[in-house]
Order: sequence, then C-alpha cells, then structure tokens
Amino acid sequence: MIPAPVNLGLELISVPEGSDVELDLTLTSVSEGVYVSGRVRGSLSGECGRCLNEINESFDVKIAELFAYADSTTEETTDEDEVGRMQGDLFDLEPALRDAVVLTLPTNPLCRPDCPGLCPECGVHFDDLPAEHSHEDVDPRWAALRNLSQTEE
Repeated sequence: MIPAPVNLGLELISVPEGSDVELDLTLTSVSEGVYVSGRVRGSLSGECGRCLNEINESFDVKIAELFAYADSTTEETTDEDEVGRMQGDLFDLEPALRDAVVLTLPTNPLCRPDCPGLCPECGVHFDDLPAEHSHEDVDPRWAALRNLSQTEE
C-alpha cells in the first residue's frame, strides 16, 4: 500500500489524495532493464457529470512498464519519453501509475448508466420530479403579449 499522489485523476473523478493505493506488482529483470507488471487498486471519489451526485467506487487497473538501464540499446531504439529510465538501482513508478489509472477514468463519469440528470429549467433531479413535469416555453419576443388577455381590475 502507498498513499495516493496529488492530482491522480480528472476534473470530475479522481483518487483522493493520500488514500490507500494497493500495488500488486511483479518486477522482472530483462536484458534491457526491469519490467514491471501487475495491478493497481484503490478508491475513486467524484461527482456525476449529469446530476452532480457523489460517486464513490473502486478501480482495478493493469500496469505494464519497462524501465531501461542507463546506456542500454533502448536509448538508440526509442524516444526519450517512450520508455522509463532507471537512475542507478531506482526508478520512478509514479508516471506509469498515473498513466495506468488516469487513462482508464471516464471524462464524464455517471452515478449510474441510466442517470437522467437534472432538469435544465429548474435544476431538480429528474428522479425527484413527477412524470408530467414540464416548463412553459414562451418566446421572449411574444412574452409581453401574454398580459393582453388578462384584464385589470
């Protein structure tokens, strides 16, 4: 378990900073470096993109990344940002973790697949409104004429 880094997510849904992130990883020595593979698990927090209700769910994503040794042939065969690099005996797992988690998150998360959202006129959740709910649409150019039919007393 590690604490979640800052800003691990998107605008509407993310991993809460400092929450537990479980890493189940295998590190394999290969000729070019260290191959890291496994799963990353944790919790997500955010709000629905349609109704703004709170979302709390978990995630479980796969991770697979090569961290190349210094002076390996990957320096000649790959771009600098294409493969992670070892700094001595160490490597920075955060960019690979961030890529694995953030790329699986929905840009418009929903609290449930059939979320009806909010009424655009009154802002009330459609689930809380009666089936016959509607708003009278009056063309603003004709709005002044509605008062002509009402007589003043």
